[in-house]
This record gives sequence, structure tokens and C-alpha cells, in this order.
Amino acid sequence: MVLLQVLSVAVILGTGIVAGVLFAVAISVMPALIAMPADRYITTHRLLGRRYDHIMPYIVTSSVVVDVFAAFRTDSAGSRPLFALAAVFMVGVAVVSQTRNVPINNRVKSQDENNLSPDWQDPRLQWRNWHAVRTTFAIVALVLTATAVAVLR
Repeated sequence: MVLLQVLSVAVILGTGIVAGVLFAVAISVMPALIAMPADRYITTHRLLGRRYDHIMPYIVTSSVVVDVFAAFRTDSAGSRPLFALAAVFMVGVAVVSQTRNVPINNRVKSQDENNLSPDWQDPRLQWRNWHAVRTTFAIVALVLTATAVAVLR
């Protein structure tokens, strides 16, 4: 039971970080990026992703693993499906990130902001829309995980 309590704190922390960062980007960073001229957006986009792009996949994956472990480890019939469903939503965060947002990030980072190609299509609105999906998934996962932990008590 002590292991499950420790892991519960870890998964709430991990899921909370993901949900919080994604929420902050959605309500603060993205509107600022949309308001910028294209060249400044590309430069800023590169700067914003430097560290985030490397650490967030590990936090998301760790949260999924701990939620799955907790779902199998708990004796609480009420917590088990909540941990499992939280893991599914965090997998959703990963899938949307890797199949939608990351490919857009890579295209933006490959652009020369001083010499935009004439066929460059601004991806900001598309990126924002996919980001909203993964942010919603992360928030739902956080609520499910927190509820699963509360039911443990």
C-alpha cells in the first residue's frame, strides 16, 4: 500500500505537470505566437521547444506506466478503472503529440525565417487545434488520476 501511495503522488505530479504546461501554452503562449509575424514566430517556436521537446515525452510515458501499474496493483475496485482510463487519456496526449504537433514542430523548425518559401503554409491554427485536443486529454487524465487516488483513501 505504501508503494501505491508513493506512486500515486508521482503520477499526480507527472500528469499535473503535463496538464499544467499544456494549459499554460494554450492560454498564454499560443495566442502570443499567433499574434507574431511569421519570421518571429519561427524563431520563437525554435526557442520554446528546446528543452520541452526532450523532457515531456518521458513525463507523459512515465505517467502512463504508473497509471497502468496502479490499475493492476490497487485493491480498490473504484480506483482500478479510473487509473486505467487516465492511462488511456495520457496515451491520447502522446499520440496527438507525436502524430500531429511534433510533425508540425519539425516543419516549422526546418524553415528559414529569413527566407520563407513561397508555398509555406502557416501551421499555427492547425497546431493550436491539435494542442487543444491533447490539453483536454491531459486535464481529463489528471482529474481521473486524482479521483482514483481519492477513492484509494
